[in-house]
Amino acid sequence: MKNKEISPKDIWNDDKLNRINEFIKKHSDNQPKERKIRNKLLSIQYKLEDYIEKDEIKENEVLDILDFVKMYLKALDITKKDLAKYFGMRDSNLHKYLTGKRKLNPEVVLKISSFSRTKPEYWYRVQVKNEIAKLNKENKKEYDKYDYEGLLTI
Repeated sequence: MKNKEISPKDIWNDDKLNRINEFIKKHSDNQPKERKIRNKLLSIQYKLEDYIEKDEIKENEVLDILDFVKMYLKALDITKKDLAKYFGMRDSNLHKYLTGKRKLNPEVVLKISSFSRTKPEYWYRVQVKNEIAKLNKENKKEYDKYDYEGLLTI
């Protein structure tokens, strides 16, 4: 009797994946509304953390703070105007912070952090990551000259 080697398709194939997806959907559909919302919020938090931890962001992958806040707003079924009012701000002012037209300040960060139940540092890290990505895109070669080996050869 010959030993047959098991291939990945023997373990994972389209049929099995479809059955798993159906099981997950069925289980998810039976969860209470509060649990569904909590799962959505956790999913957004994981996306935020993954974005922050990415080594490099491609131009088409850049996400503003506004993109993440919109995810929260959609999950909670509220508008940005409602959020601005809740924060005691005008919508136009909040929009400027969320799009990076104004730099985040501790007050805004703490409000967003409390609202999203995330660490305040995450929001600063998104802002800085995007600023660095923009600089790298525009002037990558300009900053290469500051490598420490250049200083040591002087």
